[in-house]
Amino acid sequence: MKKGVFFVVLLVTFPLFSDAQISPPGLGKAAAASWFAVGVRQELDTIKDKGWQSVTYAGLGRKSNPNDANPFLKSAILVLNQEFYHQFHHNWEHSFALSYRKQDEYQDVAPYFHDSPKFEQEFRTYARLSYSYKHNRIKVVPTLRQEFRKFYAPDFSNMHENFQLRTRLRLQFKAYLDTKKIHRIILGSEQLFAISDLHNPSRLTSYSYKESRFTLYYAFSPQKTPFIISAGYMYDLVGSKNVYDVHYLAFDVVLENIFKLRKRDKEAINENFE
Repeated sequence: MKKGVFFVVLLVTFPLFSDAQISPPGLGKAAAASWFAVGVRQELDTIKDKGWQSVTYAGLGRKSNPNDANPFLKSAILVLNQEFYHQFHHNWEHSFALSYRKQDEYQDVAPYFHDSPKFEQEFRTYARLSYSYKHNRIKVVPTLRQEFRKFYAPDFSNMHENFQLRTRLRLQFKAYLDTKKIHRIILGSEQLFAISDLHNPSRLTSYSYKESRFTLYYAFSPQKTPFIISAGYMYDLVGSKNVYDVHYLAFDVVLENIFKLRKRDKEAINENFE
C-alpha cells in the first residue's frame, strides 16, 4: 500500500492532461471492469470562428464482484455524452459538455445483489482547459476539468448524495511510433478532488482527494479511413483511508468527420483532435 501511495504522490506532482481516448468512468467497488464506447467527432466548419469540434459518444461498462475477476460479469453503467471543443490558440483548447449516466447500484456484501434503488441517475456538466506541448514525436497535454454532478433515484427523487462539485487534474504523455502518426502509445495520470452536498441529513462535506486513475493506451488511426481505434488499461486507486483498487480493460472506436464531403489530410485531422 505504501508503494501505491508513493506512486500517486509522484504522478500528481507533474502537470495535467487531456485524453484523446474515451476513457472509462469510475464504476465503484470491483476487482475488474470493462468499458466499450463508440463516438463521432465532427469538425464544425460552418461556425464563423474556426477550430470548433463536436464529440458525441455512447459507452457501456460492466464489472466483476469484489471477490472475482470477471470484468464482464454484470452491468455497471450507461453513458451518453456530448462535448464541444474549441482550439482558440495554437497551444490552447477549451471545451464544455453535457452528460447523462445510469449506474447500477450493488450491495457491499456477498452475493452482491442489486441494491435498493437498483440504479442511480446522474446529469453532469463540465468544462475543461488544455495546453498542448509538442516536440518531435512526443506530445504532452495538461488539462484542468471542473464538473457539476446531480444525482437522482430511478423515480427522480433525491439520492443520499444530492450533488457534487469535482475537480480533475490530468496529465497525458503521447508518443507517435511512426512519421505518419498512425500508431501511438498514450500514458495518463489523473487525480480527482470533490466536495458533496448530502441529503437527509443535509450537510456539506469537506473538499478532499477522492481517487487516482492511471492509463496505458495503444491507438491506431489507419489512413484513408474515418476511424480511430483505441485499446487500453486503466488502474483506478480509490480513497485515502479505506483504499481499494480496480483494474479496467477499455476499447473504443471514434468515427471522424463522417458528414464531411470534401477530403481532408488524415494527419492534420489527427493533430487537431489530439
